[in-house]
Amino acid sequence: METDRTDWRLVLLIWAAGLGAAGQYGKLSVVFDRLPEAYPQAGTSLGFAVSLVGFLGILLGVVAGVLVARIGYRRALLTALCAGAAMSAFQATFPPLWLFLASRVVEGAAHLAIVVAAPTMIAEVTRESDRPLALTIWSTFFAVAFAVLAWAGIPAAARFGLAAVIGAHAVYMAVMAAVLWPILPRVRKGVATPLKQGELLTAHARIYRSPAIGAAAWGWLFYTTCFVAVLTVLAPFLPEGSRALVLGLMPLASLATSMTLGVWLLRRVSAVTVSVAGFAACAVVAVALWAVPGSPVLFLALGATLGLVQGSGFSVVPQLNPTLEDRALANGGMAQAGNLGNTIGTPLMVSVIAVSGYGGLMVMLCLLFLAGAGVHLALQRRRDGQIA
Repeated sequence: METDRTDWRLVLLIWAAGLGAAGQYGKLSVVFDRLPEAYPQAGTSLGFAVSLVGFLGILLGVVAGVLVARIGYRRALLTALCAGAAMSAFQATFPPLWLFLASRVVEGAAHLAIVVAAPTMIAEVTRESDRPLALTIWSTFFAVAFAVLAWAGIPAAARFGLAAVIGAHAVYMAVMAAVLWPILPRVRKGVATPLKQGELLTAHARIYRSPAIGAAAWGWLFYTTCFVAVLTVLAPFLPEGSRALVLGLMPLASLATSMTLGVWLLRRVSAVTVSVAGFAACAVVAVALWAVPGSPVLFLALGATLGLVQGSGFSVVPQLNPTLEDRALANGGMAQAGNLGNTIGTPLMVSVIAVSGYGGLMVMLCLLFLAGAGVHLALQRRRDGQIA
């Protein structure tokens, strides 16, 4: 479906729903040090309170892409918002730990449905010329949500308690469901064929073997492996006096680049080209950081160049996949790849530092950035060969 008008109000409301999805991570991440107040005997098992959502994304990201395409994007998004509200309300009562963790598994399913359905719907309800900007806006949902939660959630937890933060998230998700319910359009579903035996298992092969459906996921894997890890492991190498300021500004530098230069480029060249350029620029900055360790200016430059990859990542999906079903599969692959990258990135970087120090870290970052550019170029050659 090609719409003749972009409803920016609807785009921003779907993006606001995405803030709630990011909040499913952030509501516990930013106040993780206070969780032992609720579960003093839990010990290290409290780590699962955060990671279960991401672990489910690794296992079921592609499955979510298949199922959301079948049940419909409007229904999936609204159901996920309601389920997320219910789980947060339940968690705010601090039930026995095993029930709390079980609710996080359900919440992980809701999170997946949102991050698959929302960008698919945004691409469907915007004009082709407006999609780069709309999907760049969508790509900021995680960073914006974490910034807001760090700014408001930490003091709220200190003043009103941990339950207030989790309960506020429940209210937010419920309000977003109520606001979107009457205005969210019914877009056409993917091809409504019955689920075949073993289809969910073969969906992974369909995505990752396809140079079009899997392209966004492959690029996103290398981006997410680096982004959170860079924020975590490079911090000790920054001057102590400017460390907090630079760490706070880095995500903002990424957002600024994606919303300005990134949008400008996406109106002129393909999203794949912007992603390749972003990865290449990241590799150049990593080399500069190797030569000038701990430079705050270069650290912010790395955030800015990562913004090009962030902003173009979601735009790859509709540019390469004309059908809604393929777009849902591609977004499911991105969800899976993103969770995998976030999970393995920091342990990988910490291990590299332990073995070969700061210089080895810069080499690893360069290799990952060049691999991100290389996988896009290789898949582009495969697509060109199919057309020929």
